[in-house]
Parts: sequence; structure tokens; C-alpha cells
Amino acid sequence: MVHNFNAGPSILPKEVFEQASQAILNYNNTGLSILEIGHRTPLFQEVMNEAIALIRELMQLDADHEVLFLHGGASTQFFQVPMNLLDEGESAAYLDCGVWGTKAIKEARLFGNVITVASSKDRNYTYIPRGYAIPSDSKYFHFTTNNTIEGTQMHALPDTRVPLIADMSSDILSRTMDFNRFSLIYAGAQKNIGAAGVNLVIVNKNMLGHVKRKLPSMMDYQLHIANGSMLNTPPVFAVYVCMLTLRWLKQQGGVVAIEKVNNKKAALLYDTLDSLPVFKPTVNKEDRSKMNVVFVMDNPDLEKDFLERSKKEGMVGIRGHRSVGGFRVSLYNALPLRSVEALTEMMKDFALQHA
Repeated sequence: MVHNFNAGPSILPKEVFEQASQAILNYNNTGLSILEIGHRTPLFQEVMNEAIALIRELMQLDADHEVLFLHGGASTQFFQVPMNLLDEGESAAYLDCGVWGTKAIKEARLFGNVITVASSKDRNYTYIPRGYAIPSDSKYFHFTTNNTIEGTQMHALPDTRVPLIADMSSDILSRTMDFNRFSLIYAGAQKNIGAAGVNLVIVNKNMLGHVKRKLPSMMDYQLHIANGSMLNTPPVFAVYVCMLTLRWLKQQGGVVAIEKVNNKKAALLYDTLDSLPVFKPTVNKEDRSKMNVVFVMDNPDLEKDFLERSKKEGMVGIRGHRSVGGFRVSLYNALPLRSVEALTEMMKDFALQHA
């Protein structure tokens, strides 16, 4: 059996693969493939409508929040957010807790003044800063809820009246929270909600239309809203896979239910790591991610042996990111608990052999 711990594109539910595969051959008994149906036909409009409705239901969104499925992935949002929300002469506050936050800051500086309220770069992004002040006149406060590369996660939202903007690419719909508190959320689909190729954006429409600059049509959230995410040809297949994955999540009991499973997976893996001196988690305990578990070996010379053992036992995708090293185990929604159980048993045996 293969256990897929890839950080993204990542594991998806087996049912989604089966349904998507059938749809490639014959979508809903139409004799057409999902890959060839017109995006403005009723066939695809049903897909888009259901995907949007499922997001609204699973996130319990209010009427002020709009749901978009866009091209470009989360990286496009690094500049699309400030382009739409931040005028020249205005300031936005940013939290720098990893590679993706750093990139978002770089892009935002093209459009207005960026205030980095805190950074954990001093310790290679192994913790989430606390005690920082967010200027009350900031147009918005941007942060990454879960840092995929470094393995940190924000477990509480900041206490501020400044509008919140969040990159949730690697923990979207993995835990309960008040999503209506956010003025804008964006997330690449390829970790918890679908296949690579589409980006989810949830935006409070009251934030839009206030900048003075002229916006390119494809960068204007208001135009995408007015056109129902079909200002141009959407990534049809990627949206369809999102819809199937969201259906699956609802069938599991929604976000409340999947959070319980995710907590069990994370607790099992971290308890195992903490009990075996051969392994060393790199992140402060209070900031550990429940989606991406990062660790190294106490003896670096053993890392090659552990990686080879993992490959032999079907543990896929656990090599750490090149900027961090060591290992990274991703525990996204679709990963079954049995995969974590298999990994932890193997880790215990490995530690016993190298005690």
C-alpha cells in the first residue's frame, strides 16, 4: 500500500479519483468528457453552482461574502489582493512567518506601503510571533494561517478591527473557525479541496471598488463576481474535482467532523516524534502545524537510511523542503488515519534499531 504524504499536489479521496476518472470518459451519461463540455453550457454551470454552494455551506458564509474560482493559484493573489484593496499612499500590515508570507510582502510593495508587523525569520520561521501591534489605520492585515514549508500554524486569530486577509492554501477547511471574520481568504486547491489548477477566493464585497487605480479586467474581483467566475474560460476539470472533493467533505460530516480526524492524526504523529529521541521536531510546540509536520534526525547521518526505509514501506513524499531539510509529513483532509498509524509504527521500529 502507498501512503501519500506529499505536501501538494497531494492526496485526494479515492472516491474523487473514481468519479473524476469516469467523468473524463463519459460525464453524467452525456457521451461527452468533462474535458470537452462547454464552460457556458448548463452542464458545467451546474458544476460551478454546486461548488460555490458547497463552499458557502461548509464555511457558513454570510451574504456579504462572494465565492470565486480563479486561475493563477495562490501566488497570483500575492499581487491581486493589494491591487484591488491597497491604494498608493495607504498602508497594509503583513505578518512574515515563512516563504509564502515573504513573497506576498514583496508583491504588495508594488502597490502601496507595507508594514511588516513581525517576523520569525530570525529562527528560520520555526515559530509564530506574538505580542506585535497592528496599526489601526492599516487597510488590512495579511497573514498565512499555515506555513506548508516550515510546519507552523496560527491557532488563534489576531484580536484586531483591521480587516483580515488570509492565505489558507494548506489548511483551508481542515478546522472550524469563523470564516466571516475575514475580509478575504484565498487558497490554492491542491492540498485540501481539489486538484492543482484553480484558486479559491472568498471576498467580502464591501471591501471592493475603493482603489483609484485602473484594474486590468482579469485582475478585478468585481468583474469576476459579476461574471460568476466565468469572466474567461475557467479551469473546468479543476473546478469539477473541487466540487467532488467538497461533496466528499460534506459526506464526512463537514469541517467539524474532519477536524476531529485531523486532530487525531496530528496528535499521534507528534506524540510519536516526542517519544523517540532519534527524531527532532523543528517547530515550537505551541505553533506546530496539524497539516504539515516537520522534523529532522538527532543524528543527521541517519536521514538517508530513514528515507530509504520509508520508500521501501510505501511512504511517499516525506522528504523535507530544500530550504528546511529533514522531513515533512503532510496530513491533509483526505489522508486516512491508517496511513499515520503505519508511519508511526515504522518510525518506532526504526528508532529501536538505531537506539
